[in-house]
Amino acid sequence: MPIVQGDASAAPVRTPAARLVAACLVVGLLALVPVYASLGAQPSYLTLFSRIMIYGLAALGLNLVLGWGAMVSFGHSLYIGIGAYAVGMLSAHGIDNGFAHLGVGLAAGLAASLLIGLICLRTGGIAFIMITLAFAQMAYFLAVGLKNYGGDDGLPIAGRSTFGPLDLDNNLVLYYLIFAVLIATLYAFHRLVHSRFGMVLRGSKSNPRRMAALGFATLPYQLAAYVVSALVCVLAGMLLANLTSFASPAYMQWSVSGELIAMIVLGGLGSLLGPVVGAAVWLLLEEVLSSARLGLPWGLDDMLHDHWMLLLGAIVVLVTLGLKQGLYGWLLEPRK
Repeated sequence: MPIVQGDASAAPVRTPAARLVAACLVVGLLALVPVYASLGAQPSYLTLFSRIMIYGLAALGLNLVLGWGAMVSFGHSLYIGIGAYAVGMLSAHGIDNGFAHLGVGLAAGLAASLLIGLICLRTGGIAFIMITLAFAQMAYFLAVGLKNYGGDDGLPIAGRSTFGPLDLDNNLVLYYLIFAVLIATLYAFHRLVHSRFGMVLRGSKSNPRRMAALGFATLPYQLAAYVVSALVCVLAGMLLANLTSFASPAYMQWSVSGELIAMIVLGGLGSLLGPVVGAAVWLLLEEVLSSARLGLPWGLDDMLHDHWMLLLGAIVVLVTLGLKQGLYGWLLEPRK
């Protein structure tokens, strides 16, 4: 039955203009964080929001295969680790050139993602999840065994990457570099998912057999999407290593991939800004809940402080059950 104008039962549809305003608002707020940090004498905000943007970038990369390709990967933490160790290992040998870090990290990520993608994409469903998880855990234990590079204790990095005139030792410069990389990736992904490639990827998600009947070989498209998403996570790992001046095997644990998936679902699966919004909400809740003191009686305050992850998990469950499209999707995406 067609929906006539004025039908009260029709679901509200958000306009592209509303989504553009929301995108500009998010970008504008991120751009002004250093100003607020300077005026409020809160330099820690630069580090916090740099971390938010880095995890938003990694979640954005994973969302390409998860949200638009329906490939649930618990192994993308592996690529964050590759990026971090590319910076750490080269720095340990006295190579601080950022372009060398970038080249080695992306080359290693490309080789690993091609090999792993070709293996994993021969499967599907639970098997795909378990194989990606297995590869991430293999890389984690490999990093733990690298005693010359810190082993289980991780690898301290003496100095940040050098990119010519860019002084990444200045936290403000590093912040705006992360910001620029995030904006460039958002724009590139916007073009990508609305291109022929993106249409085929989404068609493969909805009905792979029909796409094959139409003459599209879905495997190359899925593999290309997997590789692109992995390289974005490598880039996020390199930025994370520069932010923390540390490379740790913990970056490769499957729980990091789980957090990225939670950020995507929280913000909005298959939406462009959803992963960034989800990363911001996740990490801000983590920051607030882990340090909050509400003054509750009978030891409840200490209990909540010690077990704040229970409260964080409850919030995520409520959002997931109540808002099927995530926070960003519920506010701005068309109702389906």
